Amino acid sequence: MFYVHVPIAYVAYLAFGVVLVGSVAYLKTGKRRWDILAHASAEIGVLFTGLCLLTGMLWGRPRWGTFWTWDETLTLTFVLFLIYLGYLLFRGLAADPTRGARVAAVIGVVGFVDVPLVHFSMVWWRTLHPAEVIINPAGPQLPTSELVTVLFLLAVYTGLYVALMLLRTRLGRAEEALAEAEAALEERPPPRAHAAVTP
Repeated sequence: MFYVHVPIAYVAYLAFGVVLVGSVAYLKTGKRRWDILAHASAEIGVLFTGLCLLTGMLWGRPRWGTFWTWDETLTLTFVLFLIYLGYLLFRGLAADPTRGARVAAVIGVVGFVDVPLVHFSMVWWRTLHPAEVIINPAGPQLPTSELVTVLFLLAVYTGLYVALMLLRTRLGRAEEALAEAEAALEERPPPRAHAAVTP
């Protein structure tokens, strides 16, 4: 489970990093393509964070004797999941899509603060969670063979993330084009009724 859990966590970090970049760019430029990018990455990030929590629970059960403990790292990861789930829920419930996108972008920027907290909680505090084994101030803490396996799976999951992003952003652009077409149809004046011609 270790070889699955660790790469999934790193891809979740990547996804929320892309949310940060897209959100900042959207707030600065107002261009919808950045919002579509951030939204797509947030959806995939929530998926990977959920998988990270699930695999962590399965991995931790034999070690801790329980599926869950309110350890600092686990708690901060759960908070991260809730932040970006809230990002998606707010967007979905906002009556004004533009306002919803802007508020979601702010959440995307502020929420990213939790990413380094999750990662470095394993270094800063003596948590039950195992110490960070790859991005560690003292260097990688794995034997070469295990490190190669983790990096290979990280590349695989990153490729999956990129593929999902391409699909989701394409869908996002199609949804945007459809919304614009519907808005244009609503703004068109109704056709004039032709007066009846009497003989």
